Amino acid sequence: MNEYRMEHDSLGEILVPEDAYYGVQTLRARDNFHITGIPMAHYPRLIEALAYVKLAAADANASLGLLSEEKSRAIVRACEELVSGKLHDQFVVDIVQGGAGTSANMNANEVICNRALELMGFKLGDYDHLHPLNDVNMSQSTNDVFPSALNIALILDLRELMDAMRVLQKTFAAKGLEFADVLKMGRTQLQDAVPMTLGQEFTAWSVMIGEDVQRVDEAEDLVYEINMGATAIGTGLNAHPDYARTVTEKLIEVTTLNLTMSPDLVEATQDTGVYVQLSGVLKRVAVKLSKICNDLRLLSSGPRCGLNEINLPPMQPGSSIMPGKVNPVIPEVVNQVAFAVVGNDVTVSMASEAGQLELNVMEPVIGYSLFQSINMLRRGCLTLADKCVSGITANRERCRELVEHSIGLVTALNPHIGYEKSAEIAKEAMRTGGSVYQIVLDKGYLSKDELDDILKPENMIKPRYLRCSPDRVEKTALCEKEANS
Repeated sequence: MNEYRMEHDSLGEILVPEDAYYGVQTLRARDNFHITGIPMAHYPRLIEALAYVKLAAADANASLGLLSEEKSRAIVRACEELVSGKLHDQFVVDIVQGGAGTSANMNANEVICNRALELMGFKLGDYDHLHPLNDVNMSQSTNDVFPSALNIALILDLRELMDAMRVLQKTFAAKGLEFADVLKMGRTQLQDAVPMTLGQEFTAWSVMIGEDVQRVDEAEDLVYEINMGATAIGTGLNAHPDYARTVTEKLIEVTTLNLTMSPDLVEATQDTGVYVQLSGVLKRVAVKLSKICNDLRLLSSGPRCGLNEINLPPMQPGSSIMPGKVNPVIPEVVNQVAFAVVGNDVTVSMASEAGQLELNVMEPVIGYSLFQSINMLRRGCLTLADKCVSGITANRERCRELVEHSIGLVTALNPHIGYEKSAEIAKEAMRTGGSVYQIVLDKGYLSKDELDDILKPENMIKPRYLRCSPDRVEKTALCEKEANS
């Protein structure tokens, strides 16, 4: 049978498993919040960040003469073990919880306290020698501990997200070089537009991802401001006058992050605008990723009855009823990641708006939503790069065939024969099924040499001087310049 120890709090006594490093308040919270089914243990960055905060607080309190060196050393050692990955299984509280993160803070206080007691040679729960609130939580409140830890954890996760985005960016760029000579038809409104190269298409996606890396980096800069020392509402009640500055310096030292103390701790304790800003940037990343995945699915559609310009690497059989069918499962799953991130952004917005007076009690669900968005986007980028983009091949003949038979070629005739005649040719080609090339020749609008030069697809994928027919009445300045040269 399991053995227990008796612990008490302001609500009364409760039995706690004897070998548990958490205590009475953690146990109550574990039993109260059956919400996501995901305990804090699944978020190691948050546990590490809480440990950093508690370590810095113990160090600061000791340097200010508020905590004995023996207690400080034990707390610091216990925190260092959490940072290294130990005892994370003891963080059993659901990640979404009431109380503005009090349960998360107490889970950390109790685990650190009990491990420190053990290091000091005492039994778990022997709080006469070291107390989770009086010592581990000294000079602190959930209202400065939780958001500060949340910010640190977000910074660490955002760095991993940007690394993953750079991997995807480079993968698209490599394909852009590989497909630089593959001529294809560009499209607008899903209709034929003008020629381009497949390389230009993939390079554009690389640039899109690269731009968003910069936007995430800019949003991350806002997260470096913390409110340690604010205690309950920002006034610093129960903290030493030098504590806020000292604990921030200690946090910078142990995390090696360029954290800054908020210039107004009352404002910082209630304002969650930084999370709204960050979530909006994550939504931007998600929306653009989803757009790219839509394009990949369209370009690979077929294989016989779609565009079929590219081949996605086959990852698994696609149907339980249609033999041989292979689906674009990787772009599809990244689309779904994007939808989840957009939904999380709504949650963050509503939770931030729900703050009242000096505190926003909804920070747990804000943190949960941001962590989920960041981690799903990170995994989505790596999955898309590794299992899809890196293995894409081009159907070169199909791409060129579509260009040569496209009505879109008529766009190149505008500067030479005018819009009205160009539209006339396009309509006739659509009605008769004839080629743009032959119709222009038949009508005598341009000579064969002129037409061959104008409609050479390779000449339509970048700006170039126009070679205008000498008998044109209306010439652009550029045409006149070339005609006279």
